[in-house]
Order: sequence, then C-alpha cells, then structure tokens
Amino acid sequence: MDAVLVINADLGPLHKVSVQHAIRMLCRRVAEIHEAEPDRRIGVFPMPRVVRLLRYVVTRWRFSSGPAWSRSGVHVRDGHRCAYCDGRASTIDHVLPRSRGGRNTWKNTVAACYPCNQRKGDRTPAEAGMPLRYEPVVPGWATLVRL
Repeated sequence: MDAVLVINADLGPLHKVSVQHAIRMLCRRVAEIHEAEPDRRIGVFPMPRVVRLLRYVVTRWRFSSGPAWSRSGVHVRDGHRCAYCDGRASTIDHVLPRSRGGRNTWKNTVAACYPCNQRKGDRTPAEAGMPLRYEPVVPGWATLVRL
C-alpha cells in the first residue's frame, strides 16, 4: 500500500498522501487513524489506510463549478478513448478549432486518436462528417479522481 486517503473532519475526502506523510501527520497530532490495515504496524502506529483530520479544513474548490481544464483531465473524462472512432486516444481535439476562436475548455475539447484528429483537421465535426459519439461535458471532481 503506497497511498493513504486523507479525509476532512466531516468525513469528506480531501486527497491521498504517502504512508510516510500520514505517519508525520499522526506524530504532529493533526490527524488520527480512521481505518487501518489489520495486523500491520509502523512503529507504534497501525498501518493507516485512511486518516481523518482533527480540525475541519475549508475547501472552496470542492464547491466550485468544476475542476480546471487539463489535457490529462480530458483523457480521464473520456476514458482514453477517441470521441470519433472509439480507438485509443493519443491527442486532444478542439470541437471548434482554435483557429476559429475555440478555447481550451471542457465543452470544446475531446480525446481523439491521431488519425481522426488529422482527418478532422481545421473543421468542425459537422463539416468533416465526423459526428461525436458523445457530447463533451464539464466533469465533476469524483470523475477525475477515479484510477
């Protein structure tokens, strides 16, 4: 086990940290073990799976409209599959091309394989005769956290 889930005082998930970082949090008494590996110990501490913060941490980002756009986020949202042919995606395609004012946003980008991206070129999907298999959406935080 190489990652420990950190949850807020209200039991909401925050992020993952290394086991070493989790042990430091326990030593500094900013967290307590919420769930541990059975029969495994690191010194005096049971091997943590989940640690809970003792004080609530305000996380404004959890209540925003969604995560910031990123290329890797688009690939995760789309399951690393091409939006045109369902093949293995290797690039990002802009639905409205950047040369026509398209921006790097969740609703204007999709994962695409290299051949489909080249075939579409500087056109919209309708102009290229390449319909999208799905409508791009802004993902939630939980969508991007999946492994």
